[in-house]
Amino acid sequence: MNDKIIITISRQFGSGGRNIAKKIAKAMDIPFYDNELIIEGAKESGIDPDMVRALEETPTNSLFYSLSTSSVFGGGQFSPIIDLPMTDKVFLAQSEVIRKFAEKGSCVIVGRCANYVLRDDPDTLDVFIHRSVDERVNQVAKLYDLSQKKARETVKKVDKQRSGYYSYYSDKNWGQADNYDLALNSGLLGEDGCVAVIQSYIDKMMQRRKVRGQR
Repeated sequence: MNDKIIITISRQFGSGGRNIAKKIAKAMDIPFYDNELIIEGAKESGIDPDMVRALEETPTNSLFYSLSTSSVFGGGQFSPIIDLPMTDKVFLAQSEVIRKFAEKGSCVIVGRCANYVLRDDPDTLDVFIHRSVDERVNQVAKLYDLSQKKARETVKKVDKQRSGYYSYYSDKNWGQADNYDLALNSGLLGEDGCVAVIQSYIDKMMQRRKVRGQR
């Protein structure tokens, strides 16, 4: 029976999604990928890691999407003859890194449209972590020592950025339930509660695979 599982975590800013991703990776003893994607993506694209960090999850106004699923994305490699905007090059490079990490075995991947990049991989579990705006504002204000006003502005800005990035590269709506297997309210469940639900869901997935394998 195939026991490989790739968990992609998309998250609202301030929802605790990254912490949840780290906890599930630790609980399952599998690799956790976040900043590693920046470093590896920089290597793939030949761009300075600091620039990758500044450009990632930032959409552009180019015509990339119309090209991506055919001449650029089709073979899993991007063509060097196409003069793409830097943000598109970063996205393509990180997409290749995401696929390589997924091919290695079970892991947890945070953000970067991973659920869309791996949309044809049957071993994925796509999770979206959300929480009420007020709870997220309070969390961001506390973590980054910001005023309530500044924290609210930051939450709104980062969410808008992530939503725009996801919609731009996937042509789908960020946070829309049918783009994920699970949508969890971390304010209600807590981080550990979210981890427990994800683990329970994975157990069900593995049981289903076992049944199918016996047919």
